[in-house]
Amino acid sequence: MIFAVIGDSSCNKEIYGIAEEVGTLIAKKGGILITGGLGGVMEAASKGAKQAGGITVGILPGFSSEDANRYVDIPITTGLSHARNIIIARSADALIAVSGGYGTLSEIAIALKLGKPVIGIKTWDTIEGVIKVEFPEEALQKALELFGK
Repeated sequence: MIFAVIGDSSCNKEIYGIAEEVGTLIAKKGGILITGGLGGVMEAASKGAKQAGGITVGILPGFSSEDANRYVDIPITTGLSHARNIIIARSADALIAVSGGYGTLSEIAIALKLGKPVIGIKTWDTIEGVIKVEFPEEALQKALELFGK
């Protein structure tokens, strides 16, 4: 399965830790991680997945692969700025939102419009269709249940 972890490019230690744990769990379940490739939640999830032996993909907003955080295995430059959010949502089987601002909100909306499951931890959980959970383990469990795994 391909999981997208979405969230802000800057975050506090608590959110960083949650995102890192989500990334670790994705890798341990044999999933591939997609993020926006930058810092904050994206870096934390990539770090967790990479350290657990997983594959990390960064869908970057700019033209340089050097913009990717150091935990991205496969940087994909788009030159699309925020429009790259469509690629992230379209490419993932499920999305896990960890905190996040308006960029995350756009990814959530796109994913829901495409019929993709969105699991949220400390995020825009008042949006109809976002499956609210408290912990990373719950997020992975919900995503896997939706795919009969």
